[in-house]
Amino acid sequence: MISSPNSLRWACLTSAMVLVVGLGSCGSQTTTSSSPDASGSPATETTAKPAGGADISISGAGASFPAPLYQTWFSEYNKKFPNVKISYQSVGSGAGVKQFLAKTVDFGATDAPLKDEDRAKYPKELGVPVQIPMTGGAVVFAYNLEGAEGLKLSRESYCGIVDGSIKTWNDAKIAKDNSGVKLPADPITFIHRSDGSGTTFIFTTHIKAACPNWKAGSGKSVEWPTGVGAKGNEGVTAQVQQTKGSIGYTELSYAKENGLKMATLQNKAGTFIAPSTEASAKAFAGVELPKDFALSVPDPEAKDAYPINGLTWLLLYGQYPDQAKADAMKAFVKWALSDEGEKFAADLGYLPLPKEITTRVLAELDTIKVAAAK
Repeated sequence: MISSPNSLRWACLTSAMVLVVGLGSCGSQTTTSSSPDASGSPATETTAKPAGGADISISGAGASFPAPLYQTWFSEYNKKFPNVKISYQSVGSGAGVKQFLAKTVDFGATDAPLKDEDRAKYPKELGVPVQIPMTGGAVVFAYNLEGAEGLKLSRESYCGIVDGSIKTWNDAKIAKDNSGVKLPADPITFIHRSDGSGTTFIFTTHIKAACPNWKAGSGKSVEWPTGVGAKGNEGVTAQVQQTKGSIGYTELSYAKENGLKMATLQNKAGTFIAPSTEASAKAFAGVELPKDFALSVPDPEAKDAYPINGLTWLLLYGQYPDQAKADAMKAFVKWALSDEGEKFAADLGYLPLPKEITTRVLAELDTIKVAAAK
């Protein structure tokens, strides 16, 4: 079961990036360089030269949802163990899964669990894919509307915004729940993801469950009936900042760091809930995690739960060709899910995994093998 953490706060954020950490012996000198990543954005890389022992390079790519936490984890671990370099590109869950299946990275990251068709494409020579949750959090409606503090959106209202049937901010459905809030007759610009996205999977899985008139289904990519696309949680956040009268979905931490207003949403029980990590954690309380860790709670029942939430997973190969690389990857995950690592999740506004889930994840790590020498 997933339990509620303590009070949390946000500390850092980056845009699409390469994140680097060292795992190993201390006593190193560090240099920094910059080069474009796969998306064309500048990528910062820190190269650590250890006092002794071989350098190990590990690469990963995927979800932008947890990227700020991964950045912090990698940076803090780098301070402890600088001789193994882990790079991570925040390119979205869709691209991360593709790179993982194509064997162009050592691990992937996704906010949407692997589908049967993904598993069918998995390279069988690398054993069975290992899909482990690392953290979770809330997806929020961030908006840019001058003077409209404390905006409340009923399910009917936010469903109408997303499907395009509510077109202006002073629509009667929105005004009904916002007495005293200045709502102009300006058009609503809905901002959505343009790339394959686990955040979109979390968001549309909820919309499909909550909105009777929603026709576009759910997934990492859908055919949006309205709105303007932007790449990554970073892109959606920036587009909302730049567009007056806009509203879009993004991970809670991105909205908080950028000072965006966030709507209070009506949940399944009819309660209006402001987004917070505590309210997000209540969506998972008492819910059993399946054997493959692919938990989704599209529309939580709890009266005090925030309605749009999800987990995020690392994708690891069941078999690695190199013992040192496999050991380094497992060592990092074990540290990240330790008390020392999980305090950063709490500090940044993500959900630390409870001990019973961490125990299962660590057992799953032990199933990773190393290919026999030929």
